[in-house]
Amino acid sequence: MESAKKSSALIWLLALVFTVITVGMMFYVPEWFWVPLPFMLTFIVQGFRAM
Repeated sequence: MESAKKSSALIWLLALVFTVITVGMMFYVPEWFWVPLPFMLTFIVQGFRAM
């Protein structure tokens, strides 16, 4: 159970990091914001344990 909590926390941390990167890229290089988008969405789905 401890390992599941750690991996879940890591997944949510990565989702947050990629969300910040995606939003930042929307402001500074909008034509490239879609590059981190699949990573952000993948980690959010994994965080909700839907995948």
